[in-house]
Amino acid sequence: MQDIIAKWKYRGDYELGTVFEESYTTYFQKAFASIKNAVIIPIPLSMERLQERCFNQAEMLASFLSLKKMNILSRTHGEKQSKKSRNERIYSENPFILQEKLNNPVILVDDIYTTGTTLRHAAKLLKDAGCPEVYSYTLIRG
Repeated sequence: MQDIIAKWKYRGDYELGTVFEESYTTYFQKAFASIKNAVIIPIPLSMERLQERCFNQAEMLASFLSLKKMNILSRTHGEKQSKKSRNERIYSENPFILQEKLNNPVILVDDIYTTGTTLRHAAKLLKDAGCPEVYSYTLIRG
């Protein structure tokens, strides 16, 4: 799995991501069938990281799902999460900016869950702005 992710995410093989579509959508439907009026929010990349990778893997995963998607988070540029130690990740500052408030349940979509800090930062911002429920759905637990 590490080799596939490295090729897909870091070496820009966009089409390789389609191998995840069937199982990703199947498990999503099982896990989130009971949640009503939810909105999908993919975890954003900074503009610099997006230019480097040429696509956002979380947006690709979100595109597989049938619920409404919103890109209401932006991200400041910083050091790659994969280059940080566990403690550096856990105690990092929140890199997200909320561009629009939302009163629906939210399902945050990301590719890899390592320490959960990225998702906790995004969830905190949404909850503090009045979002009633925040869930997460990731492809891999690292």
